[in-house]
Amino acid sequence: MQSANVLLKKIVRSSVLPFAAQHGMKKDLFPLSRTLSLSLCLKQDNSCNPPKKLDLDAWKKVMKSGLQEEVSETVSECKELSTLAAARELLEMWRLAGRLVPENISDEQLKTFLECPSKSAKKKYLRYLHLKELYKKNDKRKMDEKRERRLESQEQASKTDENKRNSFICLWANCMDRAYSWRVAQSMIFGQPLIFDMSYEKDMSVREVANTVRQIVLSEGCNRRSVDPFHIHFCNFKDDSLYHKEFIKHYREAWGKLLITVTDQCYTDVFPKDKLIYLTADSPKVMKTFDHDKIYIVGSMVDRSIKTGVSLARAKRLGLETAALPLEKYLLWNTGAKNLTLDQMMQILLTLKDTGDWKKALEFVPKRKYCGFVSKPVRQLQKTLNLINTLKLGKRQEEVQKQFAKSYSRKLTQK
Repeated sequence: MQSANVLLKKIVRSSVLPFAAQHGMKKDLFPLSRTLSLSLCLKQDNSCNPPKKLDLDAWKKVMKSGLQEEVSETVSECKELSTLAAARELLEMWRLAGRLVPENISDEQLKTFLECPSKSAKKKYLRYLHLKELYKKNDKRKMDEKRERRLESQEQASKTDENKRNSFICLWANCMDRAYSWRVAQSMIFGQPLIFDMSYEKDMSVREVANTVRQIVLSEGCNRRSVDPFHIHFCNFKDDSLYHKEFIKHYREAWGKLLITVTDQCYTDVFPKDKLIYLTADSPKVMKTFDHDKIYIVGSMVDRSIKTGVSLARAKRLGLETAALPLEKYLLWNTGAKNLTLDQMMQILLTLKDTGDWKKALEFVPKRKYCGFVSKPVRQLQKTLNLINTLKLGKRQEEVQKQFAKSYSRKLTQK
């Protein structure tokens, strides 16, 4: 047994350990040889049979095969690293040449790049990675800009907070809040009612309902700060509706303290029908003047798909009078829908109530929807529009000349 251990140690020292030292595996093989020698000693002690001869040649083959596998794995890893480094250098040259190549690329992305079957596939993959990197950079830049804006706003807010610490400013703000509340409280007794029809929840998605409530919150703020506010009514309002949930999200504890009237009844049950006017963009009747004795109804609906005729059909079913704002009479309207947001409608109605001037009121219409205010008479504009339409429809030149001749002869006879 001692001779076998001695031979084992000699073999390990002479052949295996130098090979392992060259490849950095000496630390792993030394405990392995020690365990082999100990296992042989234990077998000798426990077995009663005479010891068998150790087949050293077979053991050498086993050890060499394991070492060869490890060496082959290390060689394959080295080859893979060399190919990845060559691919990185190639991509760097392409990037310097002006091709669409990402600046930072991982090893996994390089492997997928090398596995692409053709050059076009490789180019498309690199372009995809380049665009992805650009999107990430743009998102990061936007986030940094938002962070800078937020920090600037916080700094400005801190400066304004220092100014607000002044007792006079705080007293003035409290007094203004009380004055606004007092005006709204007076409007609930003596003011003109304005109705928001809250019966369009089924015609909208959850997102559209949230946008509607946001616009109504802005409308309530504008009405509260006005000189002569409306008495706002929420009709057809249900407690467990999406409207109610969104209002609680916005107002929280202040929802129960709002100076407005909320009811689940229809407006035809609360007010007489002859005083109600439903404001809708689909109405054929155009509103000429603001009537202080009438009660105007605004549909609480935001429709991105622009569902025409919904509010008009509801008003007709209830037998109510309808009206539309005279947008074409005072504005050179562009192509597009004539639907306005609820806060814009509130500002227009408040301005009409205070001044009665349509030009001042229609300044709250977004400027992207019209070219300017009408300066010529409506008849001349209608004639020019008719001529433009005839030219667009592609009528014959003779018919157009006849129309011009008729109009010219009429002007001569009038003179």
